[in-house]
Amino acid sequence: MNNIFDVIVIGGGHAGIEASLAPTKMGLKVALLTTDLKVMGRPSCNPSIGGSAKGHIVKEIDALGGIMGFLADKAGIHFKMLNKSKGLAIWSPRAQIDKDLYPLYVYQILKNTPNLTLIKGTANEILIKNDKVYGVISDKNEILYGKAVILCAGTFLNGMLYTGENAVKGGRVGEYSADKISDMLDNYGFERGRLKTGTPPRISAQSINYSKLNIEEGDEKPNPFSFRTSEIKNRIVCFGTETNITTHNILSEGFDKSPMFTGRIKGVGPRYCPSIEDKINRFVERDSHKILLEPEGLNTNSVYVNGYSTSLPIDVQIKGLHSIYGLENTEMIRPGYAVEYDFFYPYQLNFTLETKKVKGLYFAGQINGTSGYEEAASQGLIAGINAANKILDKEPLILRRNEAYIGVLIDDLVNKSTEEPYRMFTSLAEYRLLLRQDNADERLMKYGLDLGLIPEKIYKKVEKKVNLINNAIEEAKSIKLKANQVNDYFNEISESTIDSSTDIYSLLKRAKVNLVDIIKNSKLENTLLNQIINNEELVTKLETNIKYEGYIKRQLKDIEYFLQNESKKIPEKFDYLRLTSLSKEGMEKLNKIRPSSLGQASRISGVSASDISIISLFLK
Repeated sequence: MNNIFDVIVIGGGHAGIEASLAPTKMGLKVALLTTDLKVMGRPSCNPSIGGSAKGHIVKEIDALGGIMGFLADKAGIHFKMLNKSKGLAIWSPRAQIDKDLYPLYVYQILKNTPNLTLIKGTANEILIKNDKVYGVISDKNEILYGKAVILCAGTFLNGMLYTGENAVKGGRVGEYSADKISDMLDNYGFERGRLKTGTPPRISAQSINYSKLNIEEGDEKPNPFSFRTSEIKNRIVCFGTETNITTHNILSEGFDKSPMFTGRIKGVGPRYCPSIEDKINRFVERDSHKILLEPEGLNTNSVYVNGYSTSLPIDVQIKGLHSIYGLENTEMIRPGYAVEYDFFYPYQLNFTLETKKVKGLYFAGQINGTSGYEEAASQGLIAGINAANKILDKEPLILRRNEAYIGVLIDDLVNKSTEEPYRMFTSLAEYRLLLRQDNADERLMKYGLDLGLIPEKIYKKVEKKVNLINNAIEEAKSIKLKANQVNDYFNEISESTIDSSTDIYSLLKRAKVNLVDIIKNSKLENTLLNQIINNEELVTKLETNIKYEGYIKRQLKDIEYFLQNESKKIPEKFDYLRLTSLSKEGMEKLNKIRPSSLGQASRISGVSASDISIISLFLK
């Protein structure tokens, strides 16, 4: 076997998939080392892609040339745009995927990718000399040589699975944990911690009483995640129910055997996605909690019980399920369980996701303390791109907070580190009105094009769309409508009427007024606006740009100030210890994280405004 590569990727999860593909497209030779080639990308927990804020990340991955969105479109069976009753900034696409089709498509794509070698096995050791990586030793004692190593270990580092009082080693059900790499990195001086996550039981679709459940429909006309996809359709529906007081009483009886409450699990779990026992314990005033029943595929009897994540004993899990409306006679296919695993504090990373301690070694995914397939995939993509850029002697790709949710994610990890599983929320992005899911291509495709990950003809389409919107906005400013053209329409929608001719641009700033109705009621013809009213995407973009103009201008002004601080660089070997007027915590954090700019320093938890003023004064 040829054992010399440019990049070696460890782990075939969502991070590993993206980390493997990007460098191959950039002309490098890559090896992907994973325990089972047929389960690469298999959803360990919920078989879904996207969701609130996560959908934004998937669109960004796609705009940069990643593969997750395309795979989700191919394997998707239920598509829905979330938060449509709220502002456009938080609309988020989500897809329920077929748990068997997704890894099948992953394998087909990776197997046929030029420059990519798939190797079945486990990494036992990362080879390091003079604080620089040079290869990996596998469990078969084979040496793989590489200029960069990307570790995408998921929940497998010293992983332990818990159900009630039973505990077994593993990264997920049926798969062994990986212990040697974590211990080796710990011995090398990396600081590690323990985190916990969990998954709900799976139940038999045939044992559900659907007559008692609410139907959860997908979108009538779903929108694809990927620019590569022309059309998608919903193929299933999901169903909703909820727990009740009886359920809570039953589950509470098992708390004395729950590894969460007995102290057997030391790792911190996700606050935003607690287990059902944690929800009952924390929210005692609640009489019920929502449950969503999601089929796991087109050719499986398995249904995912979303909202019922648990590590309680199996008999308690079943008894609790039987107390829920529609699940009185349900049969459990697989119990829920918790998994506890090692992670490495992400303050030890540069923004490229290369470790500060070892050159050429990159961490991506849950090893950095994140949770979620989407967060993992985005890190894998950035790590893969930056490993390739370093080898090719090119500038790194570092996305800023004003450019992408991926930028917010990595910035938060490096600056704030994490004590609990990090999940992306729209509320974490200061400039979220500019970081919408619908404009990810406009924001990021230029980077994908420059890296060779996006075809030029696709980028030209994006440019054409942007120009079309800009021209349509200018036209809306130039066309004035008379009172008799719109007042009947305004009366219908309870909007104040106009007395004199007013341009369409000003009229569209009104909350209830929309472009399609304006055009139809005013009987306009032969305009650019007439051409776009049948394109829902273009109409939404135009209305967003007009209605939110004031907010957008304000955020752009904020970004100017943000970029000023980002441009104020701090020397790499800056001696914070000699600034005795810094607060004790500020000095400790600054010395530990070693920010590259004043802007980055200002976002470090524990660094005060006065600390920033002192550094700024000193730099001047």
